[in-house]
Amino acid sequence: MTQPSQTVSAETLPDHVLVVEDDAVLGMVLEQALLDAGVAQVALSSSTEQAMQHLRQERPGAIVLDVHLADRDDGWAIAELVRTLGPNSPRIIFSTGAPQDIPKDIAALGCTLEKPYDAEVLIDVLRQPKRRGIISRLRGALR
Repeated sequence: MTQPSQTVSAETLPDHVLVVEDDAVLGMVLEQALLDAGVAQVALSSSTEQAMQHLRQERPGAIVLDVHLADRDDGWAIAELVRTLGPNSPRIIFSTGAPQDIPKDIAALGCTLEKPYDAEVLIDVLRQPKRRGIISRLRGALR
């Protein structure tokens, strides 16, 4: 018996994803997988400074964030700054080989993928509805 397809259309993916990853090969694999899945624009940053410069110029719909970058070992600082942008801030997806190193209050800002992971897992996460916390919902209601 054939199961009905549960594939979600590319329209549910963000149009623009920022991948912050200092492993060049992994970054390119994720970039190609996202483009193949239908993401219109994928930007790669290999450092905290590059990511911050990109965020000053553009607002992606999601950020895939390696938390242990070569230039800083607390890549989650980017997530903290992004959350200050309010209820329409980019979705955060943490990427790490050591999820236990992310402070719990920071990990609550987004989803965590443990390396190594298949790029399809990332795409499936991006297709899921964005979680909205109570603070985001309250901010949205007050605007």
